[in-house]
Amino acid sequence: MAAAAALLAGCTGKDDAKQQVREELPLVTLATVTREAVDNTTEYTATVEAFKTNNISSNSGSRIKRILVDVGSHVRAGQSVVILDDVNIAQQQISLSNIKRDLDRAKQLVAIGGGTQQAVDQLQAQYDAMARAIRTMQENTVLTSPVSGVVTVKNYDAGDLPGALPILTIEQQQPLKVVVAVNEMEYPMIKVGMPVDVRLDTYGEEVFAGKVSIIHPSVDPSSRTFQVEVSIANSGERVRTGMFARVTFNYGSRESTVVPDRAVVKQTGSGVRYVFIYNAENDSTGKVEWREVTLGRRLKDRYEITDGLEEGMRIVLTGQSRITDGSRAQLDK
Repeated sequence: MAAAAALLAGCTGKDDAKQQVREELPLVTLATVTREAVDNTTEYTATVEAFKTNNISSNSGSRIKRILVDVGSHVRAGQSVVILDDVNIAQQQISLSNIKRDLDRAKQLVAIGGGTQQAVDQLQAQYDAMARAIRTMQENTVLTSPVSGVVTVKNYDAGDLPGALPILTIEQQQPLKVVVAVNEMEYPMIKVGMPVDVRLDTYGEEVFAGKVSIIHPSVDPSSRTFQVEVSIANSGERVRTGMFARVTFNYGSRESTVVPDRAVVKQTGSGVRYVFIYNAENDSTGKVEWREVTLGRRLKDRYEITDGLEEGMRIVLTGQSRITDGSRAQLDK
């Protein structure tokens, strides 16, 4: 009986020692690397711009008599927005009348043989040139908007003599546009008319429908990008020029390697991301291996992995702070 008790005590001691070793190993939980279809998208940032911007100016040299709109006013195409003083036109018309009188007199002299055709031709040229100038001035006396839009800038008031700046700036805001610098590798995939998702920081994750309207034909050799204009309908005028936009192009879906975001660790002091691969030794313990990974897109609570892992690998999900490359761990069941 004494011998049996000693043997039993010895076995129990060995089991206790094994149990103690098992309990001293750091506990980890695992996840399996999977392959699944994810949206093939790219996101770019841009600033909302007016679809068209028109600067209302005058080169007649006349003072401003009246400005019929103000900043924030909605105008329609063809609407009168500025009236200029016509004093200069009256003076020019007096000069035109004098030239007309001299021209008629020169013609009469030619008719009676007392003048020359050259003098008539010179006066006729002066008369025609001044008449054209007056017509231009008359057209510029009442300035109209060439587009329907909103007045965003007013640089002068009634009585001012316009200088180098435009009198008014009118922006067409239905639709609006964003101009995006897109990576040249995506050139074959972008088509005019394709739908685009536009998110504005002002409105959080709300999606505004956009559409590719223009694809610029040349690639910038310094940035390796080309410009794409995306139009936004903006029927409710909630979108404003100058807003910060995030533009997402969707090219369908692709098969990608995916892991939970909790499995990915950022190396302190660098931009390196890594995971621990778990290599099982038995049902409850295994050895971990440090592996650098390249991240693709973030998919809510998961990451797309473009390099470093293969489908079916088991990786550490929790407990990374307690393990190092080559160390052993036990499964937290």
